[in-house]
Amino acid sequence: MRAFDGQFSDNKPIRRSMEEKRRLLAELEQTLAGMKPHTSPTLRDSIKGRILELRADIGAGKR
Repeated sequence: MRAFDGQFSDNKPIRRSMEEKRRLLAELEQTLAGMKPHTSPTLRDSIKGRILELRADIGAGKR
């Protein structure tokens, strides 16, 4: 079955509004805070990286 243009399976970044980005940032920060000590360092670094990206993106959008 072929995909049609604009389908979610397309290899395109998801566009989010500022409100959605703020909500995602809050969720990721809560997830990071609630992680157990035995959680994989790679997973922690991945979430921290995404948080930094979102903060930079939100900060750039305020200008």
